[in-house]
Amino acid sequence: MATEGTTATIQQLAAAYEPYIIERRRHFHKHPELSLQEFQTTEDIARELDAMGIPYERPLETGLIATLRGTAPDAYDANGTPRRRILLRADIDALPVTERTDEEFASVNEGVMHACGHDCHIAMMLGTLRILHDLTDALHGEVRIVFQPSEENGSGAKMMVAAGACEGVDGAFAMHIWSEVDAGTVSCEPGPRMANTDWFRIDIEGTSCHGAMPQRGADAIIAAAEIVNNLQTIVSRDLSPYEPAVVTVGELHGGTARNVIAGSAYLTGTVRTYSDSVHDIMPTLIERICTHTAMALGAEAKLTDYTIANYKVENDAAASARCRRAVEEVLGTEGIGSYRGTLSGEDFSEYLHEVPGVLAFVGCRNPAIGATWAQHSCYYKVDESVLARGSMVAAQYTIDFLAE
Repeated sequence: MATEGTTATIQQLAAAYEPYIIERRRHFHKHPELSLQEFQTTEDIARELDAMGIPYERPLETGLIATLRGTAPDAYDANGTPRRRILLRADIDALPVTERTDEEFASVNEGVMHACGHDCHIAMMLGTLRILHDLTDALHGEVRIVFQPSEENGSGAKMMVAAGACEGVDGAFAMHIWSEVDAGTVSCEPGPRMANTDWFRIDIEGTSCHGAMPQRGADAIIAAAEIVNNLQTIVSRDLSPYEPAVVTVGELHGGTARNVIAGSAYLTGTVRTYSDSVHDIMPTLIERICTHTAMALGAEAKLTDYTIANYKVENDAAASARCRRAVEEVLGTEGIGSYRGTLSGEDFSEYLHEVPGVLAFVGCRNPAIGATWAQHSCYYKVDESVLARGSMVAAQYTIDFLAE
């Protein structure tokens, strides 16, 4: 647990660095890059770390892993092994969304937008590092900072873990800016917080024919449309009302001409669940519905792909309690947020499969400034006053963790 004086210093440093944090957020917001294409973003982060004198490695083509060494007397043993080591994660990729916010720092990259807040994650982490860099004598161990690519594609965390990001780590911490949590508060409850995330594809084969002679064919588009509707009965009729789940079809493609009954079609979608048993049975339920729905319409359908993108984010109880204490220390009890969790997915779960940790939701919802749009919206907006608060919480959590 950090001393009262250290907490006061964190608060003072956060106030001093707040303009920097906001400026960096706006820079990254203006220059977003898609998953695994975050080349300039990585270079810009590297320059910030160089300016702070914090060393880093680049195990992947994009993203990087930095190391901040504590200088407390017991931070390392005689062999140079840290007393404790914590992993801090910030994701850095953007989405294929065309921005419509009219902000003066809106995206200049056509069709690409930081519509999920990863620009904020980068900025908050850089702010955290500036605070911790000024307080290395309060670090009783080592901080490993992962600026991770490709969270939106669900592959970046797996790649970083495979590259050794979790080796020798005792715990993990991440923050997610969140539009359903009120600005000025941070939610860090224990247990499931974000859902198992799966992707699927269904291919439909019918029989094409003239559009004016539908009786001569089997319409793949009609079959696809019925499959979309019937998939919703999984949640409404196959699962308990006490088991949260979502089945969403995001794409439906079929046909080649306006006067031809479509001979083939396909649809893709995502499944979100909390329960392990529900997660396990979902492919069977989807396959049953698509097969029999198509058959009833004279077509054939197959579940041609079912991919587990990421498992659920489940906060460790001890890590959540530590995070709550950190929030109270730097923000007071009024900074404690309450949020039931979401069926959105997050690949921070990959780190939590390796070590215990916590994902904190940093609230950014503020109707007074129009910060009410959902994650992934082309109108997505955040209350930037919360960014320095997030940096404070992360810094306090890190210091407290390493001092234990």
